Amino acid sequence: MFDVSVVYLLRVSQGQWEVLLGEKLTGLGVGKIVGPGGKWEPGENAEQAACREVAEEVGISLDPRHLTPIAVVEYPFVTRPELSQRSHAFIATRFDGTPTSSPELHPTWWPRTEMPWDAMWADAKLWLPRALEGEFLHASFAIDADNGVASSQMTWSTLRRS
Repeated sequence: MFDVSVVYLLRVSQGQWEVLLGEKLTGLGVGKIVGPGGKWEPGENAEQAACREVAEEVGISLDPRHLTPIAVVEYPFVTRPELSQRSHAFIATRFDGTPTSSPELHPTWWPRTEMPWDAMWADAKLWLPRALEGEFLHASFAIDADNGVASSQMTWSTLRRS
């Protein structure tokens, strides 16, 4: 199982919270709407990988001190174990730059009340709304051959601040 980091950037626009998500353009999950993120490089920790991936995928600069952890989720892929991963998810409300497309991701701001759940990975609607509200999640979502959730275990706690 390899480690990945993902960041949900948040901003207020016209009085409502928005989340930066992007259409995945390459690799696992092409066409799905996801938060910017990806695999750790050798020697990186979760925060370093998160900042690097956000810069590479959407051109936004982050200070690791401004990341707030919201989840650690394991994804065992039942029929494709080589894809199994542990995701370290964060939110950030302080960042620099304007989101731009890359070969990996085409970013779009989404109102939190209008998230594209049907275009996201199947597990997202099971945990992301609650995590964005301030709770911390430890979970495992077994992913089946059709990229659906075969089984899940979730443990919630008070949000941890970095």
